[in-house]
Amino acid sequence: MTDMIRKLRENRDLSDEELREIISSARFDDELISSADMIRREIYSDEVYLRGLIEFTNYCRRNCFYCGLRAENKAVNRYRLSKEEILSCCEEGYRLSYRTFVLQGGEDPYYTDDRMTEIIKSIKERFPDCALTLSIGEKSRESYQRFFDAGADRYLLRHETAKDEHYRRLHPESMSSQARKECLFALKEIGYQVGSGFMVGSPFQTTEDLIADLRFLQELHPDMIGIGPFISHHQTPFRDFSSGTAALTVRMIALLRHLFPYALIPSTTALGTIDPMGREKGLKAGANVVMPNLSPVSVRKQYEIYDDKICTGEESAQCKGCLERRINIAGYRIVTSRGDAKTAEK
Repeated sequence: MTDMIRKLRENRDLSDEELREIISSARFDDELISSADMIRREIYSDEVYLRGLIEFTNYCRRNCFYCGLRAENKAVNRYRLSKEEILSCCEEGYRLSYRTFVLQGGEDPYYTDDRMTEIIKSIKERFPDCALTLSIGEKSRESYQRFFDAGADRYLLRHETAKDEHYRRLHPESMSSQARKECLFALKEIGYQVGSGFMVGSPFQTTEDLIADLRFLQELHPDMIGIGPFISHHQTPFRDFSSGTAALTVRMIALLRHLFPYALIPSTTALGTIDPMGREKGLKAGANVVMPNLSPVSVRKQYEIYDDKICTGEESAQCKGCLERRINIAGYRIVTSRGDAKTAEK
């Protein structure tokens, strides 16, 4: 085992130069990935947690340059799910043994705090043994508190990139990296299980940017870390940029498992989109979460944040069955539980 991988295994801090060497070269990949899998098995065994994803609105007030749901994209067929439709998705998920639901959507002003609070309470009343995760962007601290008090357990908010300069190149002037980070720390203070993360291979990204992402996560210390490759969308300003690679994404997953051994790390749909075996590769590199889609098939194709997204035509049971087979073949097993993050004390 090389000295740098040994240092990672022993939970010793690496210098920026050492991180740069690992991120920039494939020569450490075999050792890095094998070691990451050993760490996840020591803490989480071969267990893979399911998150039932409900993409309940594709309206968004933001204009992020990389996202197909951006407000200025007039070609999108917009939709919103009613509370009853959302609860129906949860019913189907519960029948399929999901015990975590993820409500994900654009920053849609239609879903006021009152509407969201009503939806959250209804889900938690009907499914009290399930965890509820929100992924609905930047809100005020007061809004986050209301959602938490209503029963929301977790919140996913990827910081996307930690460096201010890079953030400005990916977003309009109305958005700021500092505002995003303040939201994440507010969520932690309120008591949420917090998830963050970043894109891999986004336009203008450098190795230094990826190192900054890792350093920010070390400051935040989230319970969940979601990363995936940038994939271009033909109706965005970044339509002509090359997408990120599966190889670098998998390398970063393995690095995250070393730096955050107790974190919940998904193997994402984006990774499966960029590589037919991408989700399996992510699991073998230390990921331990998958997020099958519970959204109605009738709207899945409209939640197109990037081109060629997979699994948009499968019914929920088909989606789960396909993933379970692939996970088993990869050497892991799905477990039925909330799948909370573990800590060093547990």
